[in-house]
Amino acid sequence: MMSSSGGHKVSQWSIYDGGLGHGPRAAALRAVCSCGWTGPEQQLDWDEIGDGQLAEAARATADTCPLDWDAHTEDVERSAIPLPETVGALLEQLRAELEKLERTSPLAALRAARRLEVTAVEVGYWAAHNGRRDATVEQVAAALGTYGGESA
Repeated sequence: MMSSSGGHKVSQWSIYDGGLGHGPRAAALRAVCSCGWTGPEQQLDWDEIGDGQLAEAARATADTCPLDWDAHTEDVERSAIPLPETVGALLEQLRAELEKLERTSPLAALRAARRLEVTAVEVGYWAAHNGRRDATVEQVAAALGTYGGESA
């Protein structure tokens, strides 16, 4: 049934219960990030899980992974270049206004979000171009808070 020699890859942790057609049985769970960061292993106790549904029996173990992820993203955010106070305040105000608009007129909020997206691309293009001139890709990514690197 698989269309490629590598098979179908699934990242949903609860599928790896060793059941027929589900793939191998997971030994541990961990949060991962595209920057290369991996959280600590959260071991699964199969003696305790037994024949129970993995999604139910390991829920408490799985719930620790988002906590690890949150700590990682906070570290990355702290490593990002700080925004000028006025820009940060404007972004927070804009967010609050868009959330308010979403409650009263979702389509208007969608239009505003799309215009914001277009504006970000337009402004971001030259900012990225000019910012890259004197920095490595890793330095730019760390400044943006999109790369864990050594500091995160």
